[in-house]
Amino acid sequence: MLKIIRVALAAIFFVGITLLFLDITGVLHLYLGWMAKIQFLPAVLALNFAVVAALALVTLLFGRVYCSVICPLGIMQDISSHLSGMRKGKKMRFRPKKENKWLRYGMLGVFIIALIAGIHALVALLAPYSTYGRIVQNLFQPLYILGNNLFASIAERAGSYAFYEKEVWIKSLPTFIIAGVMFLLIIFLSWKDGRTWCNSICPVGTTLGFLSRFAMFRPIIDTEKCKDCHACERKCKASCIDIESHKIDYSRCVDCFNCIDNCKFDALHYKYAWGKSSLKKDNESKPESRRTFIATTIAMTAGASLAKAQEKVDGGYAEIIDKKKPKRQTPIVPPGAKSLKNLSSHCTACQLCVAECPNDVLRPSTDLSRLMQPESSYERGYCRPECTRCSEVCPTGAILRLSAEDKSSTQIGHAVTIRENCIPVTDGVSCGNCARHCPVGAIIMVPLDPDDPDSLKIPSVNEERCIGCGACENLCPSRPYSAIYVEGHSVHRTV
Repeated sequence: MLKIIRVALAAIFFVGITLLFLDITGVLHLYLGWMAKIQFLPAVLALNFAVVAALALVTLLFGRVYCSVICPLGIMQDISSHLSGMRKGKKMRFRPKKENKWLRYGMLGVFIIALIAGIHALVALLAPYSTYGRIVQNLFQPLYILGNNLFASIAERAGSYAFYEKEVWIKSLPTFIIAGVMFLLIIFLSWKDGRTWCNSICPVGTTLGFLSRFAMFRPIIDTEKCKDCHACERKCKASCIDIESHKIDYSRCVDCFNCIDNCKFDALHYKYAWGKSSLKKDNESKPESRRTFIATTIAMTAGASLAKAQEKVDGGYAEIIDKKKPKRQTPIVPPGAKSLKNLSSHCTACQLCVAECPNDVLRPSTDLSRLMQPESSYERGYCRPECTRCSEVCPTGAILRLSAEDKSSTQIGHAVTIRENCIPVTDGVSCGNCARHCPVGAIIMVPLDPDDPDSLKIPSVNEERCIGCGACENLCPSRPYSAIYVEGHSVHRTV
């Protein structure tokens, strides 16, 4: 029964979080957004002490159930391991392994140093929730959108508009490659040896492992009933059971209950374990272990505070040239990020904001200092003043929640004109598209020739009024580079 409950809860969390990254409507976040906010590292980075304390308490009471129920990357490994175990003759395939302390605590140390030092790309690579988010957003969301577009095409032929088409495109090739490599690596490790990634690499698993040593409820081996058949250790995907010495390494146990489910002699029970003498010599509460856990948690918290393809022709005759991204001196980050520093110090590059952006504005950065973290660019859309989706879904506090009114008065950049690219200059015809579509009226048209009021007009930007939404850049008809583009601000301000 314990395993059934664990599997049912894990399925709910796994499906829910996966749908958060697949959803293109933004509706599911209203119901499932809390699942992202209770992930361990996002809660630490958001300084959400209530969630961190709750997860620590759950681990102290029941062991590492977070890793086997809530963490989507852990559940993905379980699925891969289970599929591997379904092969003929491989259902009982694991064997006990000693804890690789040098690798395990070394990776935790590297993670904490990277977190404090601001090496955000390394933090993002090791963070389990963020790794899973990038895998889904880069590898599986395109397939999901293709399926959606198929239904949209069928529905359109039936006279229904229950679905709408959305373009499929790779937002960042480096991030796509990293997501693919990480997916193959983790699947390979779990297919071969179960929870190797969790118990050797994952810093969250190692951190929670300090507490799980002292969990109130744990799997306990009854040495009088045990027949040394090794069924439990061969089914333990964490490889933490040594039946020869009747010991369980509770720092690596993820409470999957496979051992209890496969014991034929009723020798394994999940029960109250405080004060038990059997199997506890290696697992007794040690002051230095407690101090290590406290120091690790403080260090992590300290580090946290520092669709159908679009046709490219106009009316079937003239080819439409794609816009190219301008070279910006300062990158543009979403309203609510407050500054480049705040975003980079809190973001784990899970890319939930990228997956949820309805305007195709956000994409992963290719800059090494902010690798895979979100930035804005306006070749495919612009940041609509009424849209606050990214601030609503961010679980780490990297993009703070703000209202549409606050967003409309937040300056994330300012528009800059390139006179030689402007249509009145290049083609000798009037335009004014940028001024007509500026939502804050920051652009006015002035005569190309100051001495001739009747000459063609070109845009002039009021930088104090401009909020950097990118409507002008996106809607400028000049190709391949817009005649007006947005230069980002490293610190946002209210206009």
